[in-house]
Amino acid sequence: MWSLKWDEFHKILRDPVLLSTIILVTIALIIFIVWPLYDVLAESFISTGGGFTLEYYREALSHQENIDVLVNTIFLGLFVSFFATLIGFIFAYVDAYLKIPFKKLFKLIAILPIISPPFALAMSFIMLFGQQGFVSKVLLGIQNANVYGFRGLAVVQILTFFPVAYMVLAGLMQQIDPSMEEAARNLGASRWQTFRTVLLPLLKPGIANSFLLVFIQTVADFGNPMVIGGNFNTLAAQVYLQAMGNYNLKVGTALATILLSLSILMFVLQKYWLGNKSYVTLTGKPSRIRAMVTDKAIIAAIGIPCLLISLFILVLYALIPVGSFVNLWGIDYTFTLRHYQYIWNLGAKPIFDTTELSLIAMPITGVLGMIIAYLIVRKRFFGRGLIEFVSLLSLAIPGTVIGMGYVLAYNEPPLVLTGTGIIIVLSFVFRSMPVGIRAGVASLQQIDPAIEEAAYDLGAGSFKVFRSVTIPLIRSAFFSGLVYSFVRSMTAVSAVIFLVSANVNLLTVAIMSQVDVGRLGVAAAYSTVLIAIVLIVVSILLAILSRMGV
Repeated sequence: MWSLKWDEFHKILRDPVLLSTIILVTIALIIFIVWPLYDVLAESFISTGGGFTLEYYREALSHQENIDVLVNTIFLGLFVSFFATLIGFIFAYVDAYLKIPFKKLFKLIAILPIISPPFALAMSFIMLFGQQGFVSKVLLGIQNANVYGFRGLAVVQILTFFPVAYMVLAGLMQQIDPSMEEAARNLGASRWQTFRTVLLPLLKPGIANSFLLVFIQTVADFGNPMVIGGNFNTLAAQVYLQAMGNYNLKVGTALATILLSLSILMFVLQKYWLGNKSYVTLTGKPSRIRAMVTDKAIIAAIGIPCLLISLFILVLYALIPVGSFVNLWGIDYTFTLRHYQYIWNLGAKPIFDTTELSLIAMPITGVLGMIIAYLIVRKRFFGRGLIEFVSLLSLAIPGTVIGMGYVLAYNEPPLVLTGTGIIIVLSFVFRSMPVGIRAGVASLQQIDPAIEEAAYDLGAGSFKVFRSVTIPLIRSAFFSGLVYSFVRSMTAVSAVIFLVSANVNLLTVAIMSQVDVGRLGVAAAYSTVLIAIVLIVVSILLAILSRMGV
């Protein structure tokens, strides 16, 4: 074992390009992930005199408001995770087991939250059920309807995050060999008994995994609580309000550390406890195609509700472009283009800034993700596991925490980046990179290393092998990383709200500002433009991918 490690170490030393890449990647992860997190922790634990202190935690937790916010966050996370996982499970079951004609609609529902602003459904909910809501005021005649608070926030988050659970569980259900269920039915088990004793035990790790993933996203969510939370505040929003609203950075970092601890605990559970657990047994392809359920009673009981939920979500998303053409939502529904005229004449800068910075971040994220994936899967060296953990850690770090960390880390020498576009690009890169890494790792694990070893034997160096052999083999994962990076950058809000300045403004921040002052028409127009840009760029990337035969 030691001789193998020594041989690997010698190979790395003999390859200056590989050695330099490992060193540069390590330095980048330390500077742009570890250092900002360290600064958040240091700010919360170190007094103005330079000594260790817990005073800021005592101050934060001495206020009943902050304790209520902590309880709110945990309760909301558990509540949303339970119902989002339940709805995701039902959708996945309908997709995998029921013979119904509208399954493609589920895929669309799963994609919509990714390509739209993270608080898009909150905006639509206000437009439907708020004080000037079309349903609440126009159809029902309710005056001063209140959609803000826990109920509105919980419903919006459930509808926004249940596609996460659906995508995880749908993949697992499709992997289950139908012969296992058929064996149970042949032994006399009813459909319910088969579901309870065969299917459910096989999916337990996936259900727990989905629950934790939704919990991480719920507690880290910043946009929805700010838009529709009302008096029901959460930690992600409270961190921002303490740091930027009350100018109490010390207490803000203490709250940020508590939020970070919650998220990382869930991330570690998801990755290391549940990440490798699976009770699904695969022996290549399933022995036969699953016989779909055609029972009308079952379709009516769970298929029709899924269809109705899907149509309701489509209506909510459709309201965004519709609202952008309405003169004054809730009062004057006549057609107008004035919101787009306002954007073009006075508010076009956020559009150009966001698109430009997202396009700059996209190739950097894609290449860096593939390089790290290659190092994780193909190379053996001291610290490889740590590089993997740190590079994927961004999945668990709430945006408000990393945004605050970037402000603290890069606001003074040796690296002054605050107020520039560079700091936003770096935020985009290291927030989006983990998904590209995961896609690259999954692709590389399916490719026989002998292909690359043959190139090494013919005298090619690491850079030549990576560029001419590895990248062509994993180009599908590479382009997936590019697509996700661009979409995530265009729709980012929680981290970048700390980083925008007079020089650089972003679309999502501009949308939130318009919602805050009640200009829903302008906010809807901005959101429509954002979605259109995302669809155009993603379509171009997919067309390129199709031409390459992937």
